[in-house]
Amino acid sequence: MESRVKLFGHPIHPMVIVVPLGSLISAVILDAVYFLASANPTLGLVGFWNIGIGIVGGLVAAVFGLIDWLAIPSGTRAKRIGLMHAGTNVATLLIFTVSWLDRFATTDHLPSSQNLMLEVGALALGMVAGWLGGELVDRLGVGVDEGANLNAPNSLSGRPAGAGPRVR
Repeated sequence: MESRVKLFGHPIHPMVIVVPLGSLISAVILDAVYFLASANPTLGLVGFWNIGIGIVGGLVAAVFGLIDWLAIPSGTRAKRIGLMHAGTNVATLLIFTVSWLDRFATTDHLPSSQNLMLEVGALALGMVAGWLGGELVDRLGVGVDEGANLNAPNSLSGRPAGAGPRVR
């Protein structure tokens, strides 16, 4: 099933998830180093802003994911897995938002042990969401061009993926 929203022949949703994913992972690492090893407030402050970037980026990615999910036929395993993927991502963003708002309410925006625990839990949940996304693409073929193969022509060529010679 091909993606409904593409840029230069490729689905937008997997393109834009890298920003929130990288930002949120970086935030947890920065906050962990700040809290457990460094006490350098710059690390905590950068972690705080990375969470903000991750939340905004996650909302952008969700729009494109929703558009693709709406195109999946009802009653399919892909529709159910897509809903679980979306739900775990929403829960992940909500947990990060709770941590971010808690820190926003302070003057220095530095993490507490409770913030760090929330972030680590959210990151673990985000890994489950990522696995479900992989299941959608790698196992169920969601977002994959019809006829995709190892010799498919370039997506900018205007030719369908199945137009290239097949490898056996």
